Amino acid sequence: MKGVLAHTGRLMDGPFRAFKPRGLSGGLISLGVAIALLYYGQLFLVTLSTAVIINFILEPFVGLLIRVRVPRSLASFIVCSLALCAVFLAGLGVYKQASRLALDVPKYADRIGDLSEGVLTKVEKMEQAAHAMVVPKRRSQLSDKAPTKRRSTPEPVIPVAPAPGVQEVHIQPERPPLVEFLHSHLASLYETLMMASFVPFLVFFMLSWRDHIRPAFLHLFEGPDRIAAATSLDGIASMVRAFVVGNFLLGLLLAVASTAFFWALPLPYPMLIGPLSGFLSLVPSLGVPLALAPPLLAALTVYSTPAPYLIIVGVVALIHLLTMNLLYPKVVGHRVHLNPPVVAVAMMFWSVLWGAAGLLLAIPLTAGIKAVCDHVKNLERYGRLLGD
Repeated sequence: MKGVLAHTGRLMDGPFRAFKPRGLSGGLISLGVAIALLYYGQLFLVTLSTAVIINFILEPFVGLLIRVRVPRSLASFIVCSLALCAVFLAGLGVYKQASRLALDVPKYADRIGDLSEGVLTKVEKMEQAAHAMVVPKRRSQLSDKAPTKRRSTPEPVIPVAPAPGVQEVHIQPERPPLVEFLHSHLASLYETLMMASFVPFLVFFMLSWRDHIRPAFLHLFEGPDRIAAATSLDGIASMVRAFVVGNFLLGLLLAVASTAFFWALPLPYPMLIGPLSGFLSLVPSLGVPLALAPPLLAALTVYSTPAPYLIIVGVVALIHLLTMNLLYPKVVGHRVHLNPPVVAVAMMFWSVLWGAAGLLLAIPLTAGIKAVCDHVKNLERYGRLLGD
């Protein structure tokens, strides 16, 4: 009997050994420490993650130059220089469109002011009509017949002299809102620009020193773990490359289609609101409302009838639905394989930790974690939980 009980105890101890209080508390403590490091190291980790993602994107172009006998260091410099030139030209085009828009801001402000004044007038008329229906007329008549009290003559105000020894307090004028905003966010803006300036150098060093960094990283592991680390690294690189490049190509397609439609409608500044609407359409779960915001705001200054607004909403929504349902699964979806609940939770989690940068990096970071889980035997169940 004792032997049977001992054997039963060993059987029960095996499955529940992983759920001991000490192991569970240790896991929770480790998770809390990791989240704290992610939160307080936000600026550094966002910069490093951005540099790693850009490195994965540019690596194939460096490989093409190496195949034609160009040294890796020179190939990395050429690719980084071309990438910076492309970013500069894109920023220059946006700046020219934005500067033209800034000259017309007073006209737009007057138009929007007239529209808002008309809406307020209609709301006031509706409020007066509702008040006239609810409040009885008899109460208004009784209030008119009620005796009015005589107004007492106001007493003269005698100025009070300050007590001896008391100094008058001079109140300093408040700063304008723009100056106060810049003053309060100047330190964080400086830190952000300083860390952003490291991104080109980090990308260049990652590309030029890849033949040294990758073997050194793999030598941190031994045996089967080294093979798992190599496959995980390749999976993360291919996934991030497919996700970012695929999204860029889809955004470019949406930008061209939106710009052509806004130009034919016509809307003011189609070269600015077209790309903006196209790339905003790629934001998960919020793509349609964000894509509609620029053209609808631009239409406020041109159209006063509801028909153009309905056309804008219908065409933009149609372009978004066709792209995300037909092209997105073929270009990006087969590489990421994240189910919709995980995408929503990941966006909330990373946006709480890192703000807007976390919202942009949420899907590649989560997909990278899934790629690691898929190639590590002990973590495969978590990969299946995150996958579709």
